[in-house]
Amino acid sequence: MRAYLQLTLAQLRIFSRNRQVLFFTLLFPIILMLALGTFVGGDNNLSLSVGIVNNDKSDASKQLEELFQKNEGVKTEYFDNLEVGKAAVKNGDIPLLLEIPKGYGVGIEAEKAPFSLPVYFNETNLAAAELGLTVITGIVDQFSKQLVDYEPVVTIQSFGIEAKTIRYVDFLVPGIVAMMIMSNNMNGVAGQIAAWRERGILRRMQGTTLKASTFIAAQITARLLLNGSQALLVLLIANLVFNVEVAGSWLALIFFVVLGTLAFMSLGFIIAGIAKNPESAGPIAGFVTFPMLFLGGVFFPISNMPELLQPFVKILPIAHLSSALRETMNIGTPFLALGWETLILSCWLIGGFAIASYVFKWE
Repeated sequence: MRAYLQLTLAQLRIFSRNRQVLFFTLLFPIILMLALGTFVGGDNNLSLSVGIVNNDKSDASKQLEELFQKNEGVKTEYFDNLEVGKAAVKNGDIPLLLEIPKGYGVGIEAEKAPFSLPVYFNETNLAAAELGLTVITGIVDQFSKQLVDYEPVVTIQSFGIEAKTIRYVDFLVPGIVAMMIMSNNMNGVAGQIAAWRERGILRRMQGTTLKASTFIAAQITARLLLNGSQALLVLLIANLVFNVEVAGSWLALIFFVVLGTLAFMSLGFIIAGIAKNPESAGPIAGFVTFPMLFLGGVFFPISNMPELLQPFVKILPIAHLSSALRETMNIGTPFLALGWETLILSCWLIGGFAIASYVFKWE
């Protein structure tokens, strides 16, 4: 027990003395969170831009314009002529352009046949175009029914249900915490253990009565304290700057921070066992962690990735750590409902330490 406490304190002193590494290790995720949270945006509102070219200038065309202006989900932009409007669609400035041709007012008053309104859309952005066409069709259909005093036989009565608003920054912060845990434990453990092996520190430890389990337990404790402090600081800054809150249980959040730390530490010990020296430990750890940053759902949802990658992505430990942290922080999902994430991370933990015990070398 005494050896365990002394090794833990020694490891914490090493962290504190290497202030430059500690500073940048902590500063990078905070800067990344502040930059993405500020510039990518914390707004979740969807606004559809629709361009309008009114070549008719009649009272009927102005009434149609007013309907678009009253719709809160539509941002209306006006163009003097059709060519300028088409250029805006082609350049991607607006997804749709509605033309009100000359003679529209006279045609509506005559009521001889349905009047056709041309709508131009960007073919390279079909998702926005389909959404916009649905909105425009609904607005025009509403206006058309008003003109002929149409009274439907069946109507609907809508009731809004208040849902929790998830901003991008709410999605981002748990991913940043997961990224920090992965980087600290895989890169940090691999580099430090490889350096100690090269300097002969591990060999001298092996020559004493120190047990391997005591050495590993001390490493785990020191890393848990470091990761817990850094995660708490990131969450505190996120709360002060972006008003990000933890909707679920803090105990569940702490549990996944601990489980994620252990899982990635096991991978760090594997890399330390494979690497021949500290110079090779860094590139190996980077080769493993870099793809996981983009495939593990740190910066954007996993569901947006190609279906070909989905089976591979869903077994990555950072994907399940990010998911568990988001479910806990953003939605408040109970711990018992996160059994799948717990199982996958536990498998990585057990399998990782099993492989690490086989490849780990004291000398």
